[in-house]
Amino acid sequence: MSAVTYELIKTDDRTKARRGRVTTPHGVIETPVFMPVGTAATVKAMRPEEVKELGAEIILSNTYHLYLRPGHDIVREAGGLHKFMNWDRPILTDSGGFQVFSLGDLRKITEEGVQFRSHIDGSKHMLSPEKSIEVQTSLGSDIMMAFDECAPYPADRRYVKDSLERTTRWLKRCKAAHTNTEKQSLFGIMQGGMYKDLRKQSAEEIVELDLPGYAIGGLSVGEPKELMCEVLDDCVDHLPANKPRYLMGVGTPDYLFEGVERGVDMFDCVLPTRIARHGMAMTSAGKVNIKNAQYERDFSPLDHECDCYTCRNYSRAYLRHLFKCNEMLSAMLLSNHNLYFLVNLMKNIRKAIEEDRFLEYKKQVYDNYGAF
Repeated sequence: MSAVTYELIKTDDRTKARRGRVTTPHGVIETPVFMPVGTAATVKAMRPEEVKELGAEIILSNTYHLYLRPGHDIVREAGGLHKFMNWDRPILTDSGGFQVFSLGDLRKITEEGVQFRSHIDGSKHMLSPEKSIEVQTSLGSDIMMAFDECAPYPADRRYVKDSLERTTRWLKRCKAAHTNTEKQSLFGIMQGGMYKDLRKQSAEEIVELDLPGYAIGGLSVGEPKELMCEVLDDCVDHLPANKPRYLMGVGTPDYLFEGVERGVDMFDCVLPTRIARHGMAMTSAGKVNIKNAQYERDFSPLDHECDCYTCRNYSRAYLRHLFKCNEMLSAMLLSNHNLYFLVNLMKNIRKAIEEDRFLEYKKQVYDNYGAF
């Protein structure tokens, strides 16, 4: 029996959008869902209790960062990631692959894995499929991601084909190394760049391993939005309908809608907390840059349509004051709002799918939001 199971509740008549439910050892996740990112065992500027209060049902943590600091052995000794960070709901851990491939000259790819130097102190390390699974097992996440190679954009066909085939071989090694199947589930990752036939090849190879869920990697890596949507539209058709589908690294409202419309169930992105630290907020009327002078005497809430903690209690003028004074409360309040905004957006999307008005709700949000 898999540690993670998926139930399809409803499909949309006019699109591929679907309403589902993922059950894990640490709780149920209603889908489609946005997962806040807690890179280093913390959602930046947020207490775990706050993340729960705003409605988040699952968070993502980062294998690469936790392997380097504090070390997976320390997290294991602490009783696992849930206990270490005081989060009793589901956790998904990425494999560390995207981070090591992003190191550029600091890493070297071989069939064994990736040799890399730490961005912290320059120390040498090897991250292999087996090592990634070892680290994630120690972390104790509900969902572990397979170690994969994320091809850059643009990349030539030969490189992408070699890359995805290596990803398949690595996935088989991940599955062989994964023994804690009753408590943790392993998801495979589809690669293939912007080549639809290679995406199909990748999907066929990973689906053959009959895993509890599948992710779509290598999108939203710099390609035009239109191309991303075109490739994604094709990707989902090659993944099983009875398993959750996860589009990695996507978190703007428009990309969430486009992903849901094409049948994706799970999303994650650092965006809401990252832009909060730079004074940016997502609102029902579009993005707000709280640094702007126009908000100096604006005593209205950040978003009139929002009932998050920040919007109920603080004005734009106060948020601007905090940011200009470099007060950390600025990042805390804006992070709270941005995460609430996306979690609530997904809640409304689920309701719209249930009520057969997904496209109408999408149009309403797009009309109000303006330019993304």
